[in-house]
Amino acid sequence: MNLKMLTLSSAIIFGLASTANAADADIRFDGFPDFDSSLKVLLPDFEKKTGIKVDYLMNNHGDHHTKLTTNLATGSGAGDVIVVDVEKIGPFVASGGLVNLSEKYGVDKYQDRFAAYAWAQGKGADGGMYGIPVDLGPGVMYYRTDIFEKEGVKVDAAITDWDAYIALGKKLKKDNIFLIASAADVAQAIIFTTVPEGEGLYFDKEGNSVVTSERFVKAFTVAKTIRDNGLDARITAWSNEWYEGFRNGTFATQLSGAWLLGHLKNWIAPDTSGSWAVSNLPDGIYGSWGGSFLSIPKQSKNPDQAWALIEYMTTNPDSQLTAFATIAAFPSNITTYDDALFDQPIEFLGGQKARQVFAEVAKNIKPVQPGKGDHVARSIILENALMQVLDEGKDIKEALAEAERLIKRRTRNM
Repeated sequence: MNLKMLTLSSAIIFGLASTANAADADIRFDGFPDFDSSLKVLLPDFEKKTGIKVDYLMNNHGDHHTKLTTNLATGSGAGDVIVVDVEKIGPFVASGGLVNLSEKYGVDKYQDRFAAYAWAQGKGADGGMYGIPVDLGPGVMYYRTDIFEKEGVKVDAAITDWDAYIALGKKLKKDNIFLIASAADVAQAIIFTTVPEGEGLYFDKEGNSVVTSERFVKAFTVAKTIRDNGLDARITAWSNEWYEGFRNGTFATQLSGAWLLGHLKNWIAPDTSGSWAVSNLPDGIYGSWGGSFLSIPKQSKNPDQAWALIEYMTTNPDSQLTAFATIAAFPSNITTYDDALFDQPIEFLGGQKARQVFAEVAKNIKPVQPGKGDHVARSIILENALMQVLDEGKDIKEALAEAERLIKRRTRNM
């Protein structure tokens, strides 16, 4: 769901939540917040229909995936059903520790029910499905309607292209309002949403790095322009300052996935209800900002019961819509998109029928095949090279060339 680049950091306190005593449970679901909120609503019906009792373990996003990496490597300790973020699905599938759901449960019969790009991401090199998409992250721009109205800005004009978006930032700066929390989010948006056909996020179909291409140069250039003009608040996502920024109107826009709505509404900034709306991303781009998959580790002693839960949470339209209404986890199941829920106004977003915007974005996202080295490249590009450019003034092409050398070295034996 999230995230998604979205990611929940250690700012969220580790917690264990269970629907039954672990000793009484038939299977365990391992995930990260806000999955526990949706499970509280979904599991009573599931348990009543199937007789399968489910316990669930929630860790913050980073710790959850670190734990799973160890679990899959050692062959023990994982739940029967695990949530895998889109950023991790490639390497987790490549690890060999997940059940081939196509082979064991014939899941390919469900392919037409899911967004094509998300279904492709759950596949392995052998064509089998190892992760069923449970939610998507259509990328949108959240913006403060009160600030836009005060500034006399029309959102459509502000997102025409990146120049218009930057011009908005310069206008806001005069009133001591930042355009966005971090310029890095803009770079991420461009990198993730302008992938040429036949390429992955960081590698081409032959596995060669593409991080010195024009897509990355443009992403870094736009982000650096925002930073150099003092238009971003230089606030890291999922920090206390980030939460306060949403609550206090420190920044006027935030690029993120549909799932952010649930976090804003439920715990980050509930008191700002009515002050937000969403639009398409700037520059006419469409892309995914996060998303989650459900998988079964080979170490599970109860794979059939685990599959029953995955099937219930993904192929059942009612379950998908319940999660959407509860935590704004956008459905991966496209058969839900004609439901009346999509036409309902969202109070937190000032009555906007924002689910229609999410659906439009989801329908326009093109498939991008994940690569097994994506997590390595992402860390090098977004956490190292980009920060060197934004924080230290390093030359963009030099930073990307150095990043490519590191990526080649660290993925050589993958």
